[in-house]
Amino acid sequence: MRAMKAATYTRDNMADLLRRHGINPTHQRIEIAYALFSRQEHLSADQILSIVNLRHAETSKATVYNTLNLFLQKRLIREVIVDPNKVFYDPNTHEHHHFYDVATGQLTDIDASAIQVTGLPQLPDGVVTEGVDIVIRIRPKTA
Repeated sequence: MRAMKAATYTRDNMADLLRRHGINPTHQRIEIAYALFSRQEHLSADQILSIVNLRHAETSKATVYNTLNLFLQKRLIREVIVDPNKVFYDPNTHEHHHFYDVATGQLTDIDASAIQVTGLPQLPDGVVTEGVDIVIRIRPKTA
């Protein structure tokens, strides 16, 4: 599904987006989706919780995590794991990769056509490739 331009995201069309993905659009789910899609940024669950609770302080951490897991299951968002303790949620579900700045914690998209992957191993019988995610860790040069 083609993503809408960031300027077109509203809470009203978030409900429609959730319905199109088979998700019941509760108030909290709409707010969590809006936090992700209106910014078009890679956000952690804690960042999403903070954004949502700026407007409505009733959302719990468990609700955010459960909703993000539902969004992942329905392929509404992608999960980007940069290390075991840092997980970001990406509203861009089109094929792409990432730069991760270890100094700033910033995650930046890389167009999929900018990277070629060759030499993947033989897959075990009965499985297919779901995708290949590449995270290139970067840091500022030191003199």
